[in-house]
Amino acid sequence: MNMTQVFMENGKVVPVTVINVANEINKDLESKEIIVVGTSKGKGFTGVMKRWGFHGAEATRGQSTKPRAPGSIGSQTPGRVRKGKKMAGRHGGFRITIKGLRIVKVMPEEKKLMVSGPVPGARNSNLKIRVL
Repeated sequence: MNMTQVFMENGKVVPVTVINVANEINKDLESKEIIVVGTSKGKGFTGVMKRWGFHGAEATRGQSTKPRAPGSIGSQTPGRVRKGKKMAGRHGGFRITIKGLRIVKVMPEEKKLMVSGPVPGARNSNLKIRVL
């Protein structure tokens, strides 16, 4: 998978992703809508600022060691950390479904598809493509 752009007949520029296909493909797939399912890029163990978009503590008033810390994690009453609490941990590697992408160009002899817009995952990752 690589990204590039295609110039249409009407002069419009369309960003596309070039996808290598393992199976035989028909030329009649052009301009059809598809659903693409893939696994997003894994980012390893990340903190709360990168994983959940926390803003962090203010940079003044004696702040020294905890500018990226999550802060309080709950009240005293349950005596435990509640399920689903937004904390640091593994980020990425999720199953992502993108609907409504369009096949811009089909190259059957090279076994490649040009799909409008981005698709999930790293280069050379596996995708599932379903025609609507």
